[in-house]
Amino acid sequence: MKYQKIVLLGYMGSGKSLIGKLLSESLGIPFRDLDSLIELETNSSIAEYFSSKGEIAFRALENQVFEKAISNQSSMILALGGGTPCYYDHMETLTKDNSIFSVYLNVALPNLAARLFEEKAKRPLIAQIGTKDQLTEFIGKHLFERNQFYKQADFEILLEHQTPEQIVAMIAQELA
Repeated sequence: MKYQKIVLLGYMGSGKSLIGKLLSESLGIPFRDLDSLIELETNSSIAEYFSSKGEIAFRALENQVFEKAISNQSSMILALGGGTPCYYDHMETLTKDNSIFSVYLNVALPNLAARLFEEKAKRPLIAQIGTKDQLTEFIGKHLFERNQFYKQADFEILLEHQTPEQIVAMIAQELA
């Protein structure tokens, strides 16, 4: 394979971790989830760290863990947090390194809102949002801000009705 790292990005709830695990099995490359790496580093959940230290401290730590993961010489599939591409110079790092292949998992706003409303208690950025309409509006604003970063990925998949296995096959075909 000509790429050392495959990096999955997209909004929270877009399926980065699930697709990453399946892609790992399919390609025989280790999978790492940036949020899990952060939790190992802090010995606490993202939600706990976020609420006790705040977003600025979280983003600084996220940057350190990102830099460590991306500079590691081992091959891997890495799922980023939803906001990771939008901070520091992460997208520049991903786009300038020819050994990295980045994939944007693009999920339509209504589908994201439906997925995330069910699990918002586990997501610090949206835990306090009351209704599905408020959540849809929140996600819409975030996507408007973040799409300029997400759209810089090497490959974009618009996720509609594909199975996770079909998505993995699409990525694998693009890598071939």
